[in-house]
Amino acid sequence: MTATILLMSAGEAPLLRHSLPAAMAQEGARVVVLDNASGDQTEAVAREHGAEYLRLPERLPYARAMNEGIRRTEGAALLLLNADCFLAPGFLAAAMARLAEPRTGSVAPKLLRTEGPEPERRLDAIDAAGMVVDRRRKNTLVGHGRPSLAYDDPGEAFGADGAAALYRREALMDCALGADVFDEDMELWASDVDLAWRARVLGWRCAYEPRAVAYHVRYYSPSTRARVPAADRRLQFRNRYLMMVKNDTAGGLVRDLPHLVLYEALALGFALLRERTLLRGYVDAAQLAPAAWRRRRAIQARRRERGLGGAPLGLEPAP
Repeated sequence: MTATILLMSAGEAPLLRHSLPAAMAQEGARVVVLDNASGDQTEAVAREHGAEYLRLPERLPYARAMNEGIRRTEGAALLLLNADCFLAPGFLAAAMARLAEPRTGSVAPKLLRTEGPEPERRLDAIDAAGMVVDRRRKNTLVGHGRPSLAYDDPGEAFGADGAAALYRREALMDCALGADVFDEDMELWASDVDLAWRARVLGWRCAYEPRAVAYHVRYYSPSTRARVPAADRRLQFRNRYLMMVKNDTAGGLVRDLPHLVLYEALALGFALLRERTLLRGYVDAAQLAPAAWRRRRAIQARRRERGLGGAPLGLEPAP
């Protein structure tokens, strides 16, 4: 199976100077730098290391930029990689072995936390051992903050975090709605969760492979949320509802109604008392709901045709 690494830089040349050589060192991979209209040395770094170079003429939100990159690259397997994620030797080989398993559409690697690209800035902590959506419909990074030696056994994850996610192209095309793999209405935060949830609804597995190791500088996480701009927190807040509209099942909602009612009451109380900027997220979600409902009809029709139930909420690898 041929593999392409699609490495996006959005004005991140200093990070790319470290993440690109690590990607180029992966055996058997074609590496494409997706330049999201950077105004820095991204192109020079790509040319210096001999990577293929694809420039977008204007800065696009993450979901739109990745859709463009997916459409304009080839390869039966596609590793979507951020410039702030640094692959360890042997990453791709370990992940590709798991992707060959039946009905496996993606592989979640073991991401470890780092404060920068230099080895001395690495932390003894997990960034993500995949990601999970629980019965409250809240998405979480599995193992975030746990010691780096935890989650050391291969297993199955709900989905792969977008910092470094290996996909079978067949699965991406199966999950596409029209020409789009990622939902462009979601822009950025949780767009990777939405794709993972959709893949699960359509019957694709996600393997967790701890031998595929990468080091990631995490911008938005439980440990950094307080420092993230209010607009980003609101985007994450509203996108949870868009994911539910598209991917949830009526049976699942009824089953988990007590969890949802309690969580929604707590979320509303938190917004009213602590983060009133989140209240705009309800309005934004309502405005985007008709388009999300149209996508839901397509997703759920495919699910019913295949005789599938809902996604396995709460699924995560063993610690």
